[in-house]
Amino acid sequence: MKKKTHRAAAKRFKVKPNGRIFHRKAGYVHKLGKKRPQYRREARKDREVSGADLQRVRQLLIS
Repeated sequence: MKKKTHRAAAKRFKVKPNGRIFHRKAGYVHKLGKKRPQYRREARKDREVSGADLQRVRQLLIS
């Protein structure tokens, strides 16, 4: 049987050309006025998936 990509995971994670997997930081959707500018700048950037979750996320994306 053909395996399918987990669509919810595909919307949340991006695989870069070098094979590393990135995601967005949580909490950057609303109530930004009370958050520090430094936090807002850092939250815009993608973050790499930690080693503890890497195998699980890869299984969802590359299946």
